Amino acid sequence: MVVAAVALVAAACSGGGSDNGSDTTAPPSGGGDGGGIAAEGERLFGETCATCHGADAQGIDGLGPALQGNAFVAANNDGQMFAFIKVGRSTSDPDNTTGVDMPAKGGNPSLDDQDLADIVAFRRTLQN
Repeated sequence: MVVAAVALVAAACSGGGSDNGSDTTAPPSGGGDGGGIAAEGERLFGETCATCHGADAQGIDGLGPALQGNAFVAANNDGQMFAFIKVGRSTSDPDNTTGVDMPAKGGNPSLDDQDLADIVAFRRTLQN
């Protein structure tokens, strides 16, 4: 039992896997836009995500892909995107197309679950 618990914790901490739908961590409920507040997410995106994905979410060569019209974002629901941003994606992940790590929480460990839900809500406004 202890070995199984340790294995589960290790798997959860390894993050960045390509099976983004397997993480059962869900964004907080409440607020607008599926648990997040898009206006707050826009501010947080500008402070954290824009460093690699650009202020306009059009991507920065050699850092982060464009997020507007992004097929990966469109193919994942809010819970999956929340889980993905929370753990990031390492260069060892076969789905990593940039050769650059996407750190957990975009490299900003101070982001909490509500912040991540807000970022997801903002991202959805760009997807349309």
